[in-house]
Amino acid sequence: MHKTAAWPLTLLYVGLILYASLYPFADWRDQGIAPWTFLSAPLPRYWTGFDVTINVLGYIPLGGLLTLSALRTGRMRHAVLGAVLLSGLLAFSMETLQSYLPARVPSKEDLALDTLGACVGAITVHILEKWGAIDRWSRIRARWFVPHSRGGIVLLGTWPLALLFPAAVPFGLGQVLERLEELVATELVDTPFLGWIPVRDGPLEPLVPGAEMVCVMLGLLIPCLLGFCVVRVRLRRLLLVPMVLAVGVAVSALSAALSWGPSHAWAWLGLPAQLGMVMAVLAALALAFAPWRASAAVLLLALGVYLSILNQAPESPYFAQTLHAWEQGRFIRFHGLAQWLGWLWPFAALGYVLSLIWQRDART
Repeated sequence: MHKTAAWPLTLLYVGLILYASLYPFADWRDQGIAPWTFLSAPLPRYWTGFDVTINVLGYIPLGGLLTLSALRTGRMRHAVLGAVLLSGLLAFSMETLQSYLPARVPSKEDLALDTLGACVGAITVHILEKWGAIDRWSRIRARWFVPHSRGGIVLLGTWPLALLFPAAVPFGLGQVLERLEELVATELVDTPFLGWIPVRDGPLEPLVPGAEMVCVMLGLLIPCLLGFCVVRVRLRRLLLVPMVLAVGVAVSALSAALSWGPSHAWAWLGLPAQLGMVMAVLAALALAFAPWRASAAVLLLALGVYLSILNQAPESPYFAQTLHAWEQGRFIRFHGLAQWLGWLWPFAALGYVLSLIWQRDART
């Protein structure tokens, strides 16, 4: 059996599918019919390419990850069949549970498309394994990454997905303070504990261009520093920097295009963002040859400053409208996958780096 990052990625992806499929978790009710009645419902009159595509694409990673996990660990005798059956069972469970949610509509078409996506992902991974691509990746991982680096690889792999959720500041992940305060205040209404919440003297002020530039710089520098903690050869860290930059810019443009339309794909790339990106690249190149402990220390400091500045900024009205479209409109299937990653990724990186320091100190 091999230790593989596929299992934690699979569990994470299953959790995100659960959230995306059952959001908004409100107004559960019993319609008085069997929850699998949707299987005998007539075909819908209207189909949209977006719905078909997102159902198929949403389950391709799950089928692929389940198959990869089975192949690498040997826990499943028939990797492809087992992955498709498990994915289909999950999709069926989500559709039946949607029968109790007024905001969601279960359908056998979604079930079939989800299972098709899982099948495509499973077969693709199986073919790649037959061609030797999986073993080749294992050799590349051994050359690039230090042992026990699964957590870092998972975080680096999920960082682009976290950027899909629209951010008030480019590369701005972890902006949760304002929403968390509202949630806590709502839950504590009419209780004596409401007075325990610190009250602001005034509304949050928008970030000045200098502060936005710092957030952009740190938002791009943090995944580079995370990579420096797990990449084995220091020269290869130089290659990691342009890779992080290219992926971050491409996904940010995709997120803007999905939110506001293709013509606004580069609307986020203002002067503060451009200067922040240049500063991030220069700082990353300067730190590429530093010891991993120095990278970890700078990463912890960067995360603290980054989250502190970012959470002192309010959500703009335009940003709030964008979030409403994601939460209630056609992006509802993206919502759970991207929103939680966008909120929690910096805190997961913080916990991982602390555990990495602890583990390596314990081994030495």
